[in-house]
Amino acid sequence: MINDDHATEPLLSVRALSKEFSGVRALAGVDLEVLPGEVHCLLGQNGAGKSTLIKTLSGTYRPDGGTITWAGEPFAVSSPIEAITLGIATMYQELDVVDGLSVAENIFLGHEKARAGITDRRTTHRLTRELMTRLGHPQIHPGTEVGTLSAANKQIVSMARALSHNARLIIMDEPSAVLDSAEVENLFRVVRELGAAGIAVIYISHRLEEIRQIGHRISVIKDGRSVANNLPVETTPTSELIRLMTGREVASVFPTKPTLDASAPVVLEVENLELPGVFSGVDLTVRSGEILGLAGLVGSGRSEILETIYGARRADSGRVRLGGKTLPAGSVQAAVAAGMGLSPEERKSQGLILDEPIYRNVTLASFPRFARGGLLNEGVERARTREQLTALELRPADPDRVTRTLSGGNQQKILLARWLLHGTRVLLLDEPTRGVDVGARAEIYALIRELADSGTAVIVVSSEIDEVLGLSDRVLVVADGRVLHDGPADDLTESAVLDLVMSGVAA
Repeated sequence: MINDDHATEPLLSVRALSKEFSGVRALAGVDLEVLPGEVHCLLGQNGAGKSTLIKTLSGTYRPDGGTITWAGEPFAVSSPIEAITLGIATMYQELDVVDGLSVAENIFLGHEKARAGITDRRTTHRLTRELMTRLGHPQIHPGTEVGTLSAANKQIVSMARALSHNARLIIMDEPSAVLDSAEVENLFRVVRELGAAGIAVIYISHRLEEIRQIGHRISVIKDGRSVANNLPVETTPTSELIRLMTGREVASVFPTKPTLDASAPVVLEVENLELPGVFSGVDLTVRSGEILGLAGLVGSGRSEILETIYGARRADSGRVRLGGKTLPAGSVQAAVAAGMGLSPEERKSQGLILDEPIYRNVTLASFPRFARGGLLNEGVERARTREQLTALELRPADPDRVTRTLSGGNQQKILLARWLLHGTRVLLLDEPTRGVDVGARAEIYALIRELADSGTAVIVVSSEIDEVLGLSDRVLVVADGRVLHDGPADDLTESAVLDLVMSGVAA
């Protein structure tokens, strides 16, 4: 429950908010009320208007209509600095840290601690250590360059920056997206401490199970409009939340698993693969039509195993065979030519060229088939891309649309379209639904299952254990760079996987 010690008058009140971009209404009537000390969960599909709303509250955009009241006064800020000065800090889904700066420099960027115009390094480092201790990460040193940190630790730095402003309201956009289960529990601890101190949180997440643990009230927006406000977390069924977000009933997120054909040919074989200091002794096989899941915590070596199989990292020892042929170590070109594709963990920075049109991203792995006399036939590229977009039910199926403008779910579909067009035999998927809403998740799961049913061998890495178990036919549990368990997904539970990971003992 919300801390009763704090006033129940709204800290933030939004009424009939509207915002338009080039004739397109991103917000068309949004209401929101946030009380001091509460965790208010904001739900909605990708493209519903959540990002526009939080950018309006953070001072990036100015609304076209409606009213915003902050602490009982009209809210009329024109920049993020003004919003922060008022006491509103925002943690964006896309990490906004500067890789070339230190941890301390990132946290106090724009409000540096200085004496006589010179940065007070001692004070800055002391305050940084205090924030890191508060966040449960005292091992992150103030002088460490942020670019050397993992995505999870970069998120911690972003959180520390928000706390450094002594904010009264912190907006958290998908804060758990790059965190493992232990990190998420630590995040929840911090959020509860904020609430106890009277600090409000707007919590945005596609993981509906999280809001049950951390939220007080829920508001839902769809197509730029409020469709529900101030729903109690304890008594609102998940099925109702999904219906409000999607406008339809979603009976089951995961598709039905067919009986796996034990006689299907083995497409991918990995033997004794090793990358010193990261993982060792990795053996796995994947059959045609099989979905193999890799479960484990962030830092367990899951992603690195996938990248090494793909050739993005060069193994020191071991062998990868596709279709019976050994692939040269450290060669992405050889892997792609043999029929392997990878959708990386950071799809925006590692998998897509965001400012290029969709068709150029879809045909990226298949350029030779579109070349004539050294020139690309863009008309054929567009035609083949449109076929893939139609098959994947991406609307509108416009090959010329800029990739950056797509939602997270549709960007993931673009990566799937790339490998479908290429005729991939082995598909490696690292966090395929990160930042994707529940409706789009169901669509992506169905597409992955359809690929497997057509004979593609699939490996899925996910931080969400229920996703690995629900989607996969077979699961490898990985901890500290070692495979602890290899068996049918239906024989495992989430608690059993966590027990294996925490104990570090092979089953």
